[in-house]
Amino acid sequence: MIILLRFLILLAFVGIGHYFSLQYFSSDLSDQFPWLGMVFGALTGFAVILIDLYFKKITVRNILSVILGAGLGLAVHYLLMGVIHYLLPDQTYLNQVGIVTAAIFSYLGAITILRGQDEFVMMIPFVKLVNKGIKEDIILLDTSVIIDGRIADICETGFINGKLYLPRFVLKELQLIADSSDSMKRSRGRRGLDILNRMKTNTIIEIKISETDYEEVNTVDAKLVKMGIEVGAKVLTNDYNLNKVAELQGVQVLNINELANALKPIVIPGEILQVRVLKEGKEHDQGVAYLDDGTMVVVDNGRKRIGQNLAVTVTSVLQTQAGRMIFAKTSDEAAD
Repeated sequence: MIILLRFLILLAFVGIGHYFSLQYFSSDLSDQFPWLGMVFGALTGFAVILIDLYFKKITVRNILSVILGAGLGLAVHYLLMGVIHYLLPDQTYLNQVGIVTAAIFSYLGAITILRGQDEFVMMIPFVKLVNKGIKEDIILLDTSVIIDGRIADICETGFINGKLYLPRFVLKELQLIADSSDSMKRSRGRRGLDILNRMKTNTIIEIKISETDYEEVNTVDAKLVKMGIEVGAKVLTNDYNLNKVAELQGVQVLNINELANALKPIVIPGEILQVRVLKEGKEHDQGVAYLDDGTMVVVDNGRKRIGQNLAVTVTSVLQTQAGRMIFAKTSDEAAD
């Protein structure tokens, strides 16, 4: 639709240029160069499209701030010129001075509002110029959290409060993964699409597809962070690297893995657990077991008990970035 609009505006300017060449150019010039007006019209149309491409990198909030600031500056200029017009008897150069002061005050007004838009709230009778994104509590979905699938279960519980936004560039990346020649990636991508369809049917939550894109940014993670900064949104992910990059740039992150770790049952040293040793550990004579929630349990002298169900006593708990690890001994060794 955007490409179609640009093509139509270009055609419109070509027609306008041809019309002006017939109306206002000399007949000899228009007869000799009938295409000259269309060329000028096309150049004007390209200039308008370039301006549009430039303002694409600027948020609507910034544009509105500039317009508001320039308007306030011109209002101050109008009042000042009224006072000068009343006080000065000699008004020979008043118009020239007015042009200069209009430019100065419009610039100062625009730059003042633009710099102070986050520090204070402007009142235009009962209308607040604030960042609506923060008030609406927008949450951006990352590719990894969609493929993970747990977000659908969390949404069904009603714990997610806010509007879920799926950027178009995230959806494109998910489609590329689903169309991958690698069978593993293809299955993960299709799982992500199935999760999205499941979430779309959920009446508790609302998912909107955002068409905002940043062609000058290469990676999806960088686009998510930039979008989060511009609209004041949170990023929902379980990607560790994206989590850290977003936090460094002031974007609030909702990490599914951190939520899962926080919800794991708390165990304390001396508590007895029933586990099944599944494999060898990294250290000598260690065995590894897992709780129902996936928490790893490292059992001392458990290598020779692989495949057995044991009662183990917790000796210590280690919290790492990857999750919680429990170290334990078999109950008979702990008693000894």
